[in-house]
Amino acid sequence: MDESRRTVSLSELARLHYPLVYRYAFRLCGSADEAEDLTQQTFLTAHRRLDQLREQDSAKAWLCAILRNTFLTRVSSRRSPRMVPLRAVAEPADELPHDSIVDSDELQQILNELPEEFRTPLILFYFDEFTYREIAQQINVPIGTVMSRLARAKGYLRRRLETMQSSPAH
Repeated sequence: MDESRRTVSLSELARLHYPLVYRYAFRLCGSADEAEDLTQQTFLTAHRRLDQLREQDSAKAWLCAILRNTFLTRVSSRRSPRMVPLRAVAEPADELPHDSIVDSDELQQILNELPEEFRTPLILFYFDEFTYREIAQQINVPIGTVMSRLARAKGYLRRRLETMQSSPAH
């Protein structure tokens, strides 16, 4: 039997992908408690829909899709006021600053400011190491849109990091 076609158990999925799912959940919501809830809900949904997982090789993307949908459902039900308007998101920047150390809480604060359509590709690409193609499939947009959103998110992130680092508190 082809290894990618064999049935995978929920415990095996959790063993292999729990850290990734939790990290993604935390970066999406910014709260350890909410990330834990989202992660548990993701695996609960996965358990109920385990028959939909056709290939073990696609489990990572499948779990991230479940998590993203769960997160979006929660956000839309409470209409989070943490979003910034699109006009506040700049055009592409070249690189993020490499010579500075960024506090994890500050980084999460900046990520929380980004609209979900920019935050998700940024998290998937930089934190979870998804390819452009995997991100495009995950959020159902063309690769060019993924590239554009990543560039704009990176530009916003860079400007906010520079602002934070130049403030007197640093």
